[in-house]
Amino acid sequence: MIEPTLLSLYITALIAVYISPGPDMALVMAISAGKGRSAGLNTASGIAAARALHVLGSGLGLAALIMAHPYLENFIRVVGAIFLLYWGWKIFQTPLRMDQTSKAISNVKSNISRGFITNLLNPKALIFCSMLLPQFISSGENPLPQFIILGGILVCVGLIFDISYVFLADGMAQRMGNKICERTQSLFYLEKIRNWLMVFVFGGMAIRLLLG
Repeated sequence: MIEPTLLSLYITALIAVYISPGPDMALVMAISAGKGRSAGLNTASGIAAARALHVLGSGLGLAALIMAHPYLENFIRVVGAIFLLYWGWKIFQTPLRMDQTSKAISNVKSNISRGFITNLLNPKALIFCSMLLPQFISSGENPLPQFIILGGILVCVGLIFDISYVFLADGMAQRMGNKICERTQSLFYLEKIRNWLMVFVFGGMAIRLLLG
């Protein structure tokens, strides 16, 4: 089994990573603020599924393969950036509405796939898993059960933080919306601000991904 000291250090390291601003946090908060709590939770579940695949991939040696062949990492990075720019453009073209029906534009499937693909196409997430997990495996023990436990903790802790960011962003958006409604009696400008915010976030994430 994993030594308690190593386990506590591992959880502390995860908390430090997930509390730091990053692409996943930005994505979840942008979706939650723009499309509502339900869309944010669906996006968070997609990210969690992608993290689970990253854990599996790192165990199978995919991260080592990417590190040995930098062009694969560059290819994945470019594909991920194109995907983010595509979603940003799609949101930019979304018509503004005078009611809350705009939140229904993105269905459950699209929100889950958005979070899943965005995280999956981030090669740094895969490399992070392959670098972090082996450091906390106790020597002299079967590494497979430890790897499964550590991977499960990684996914669960990340999901807890993402859910927290969903409620935080949704709450902030609702408070901002209430203030705007009180002053303007219209949701038009609120929807416009939300759309531009999401376009800005997706564009920024794409640029960051391309620059490495």
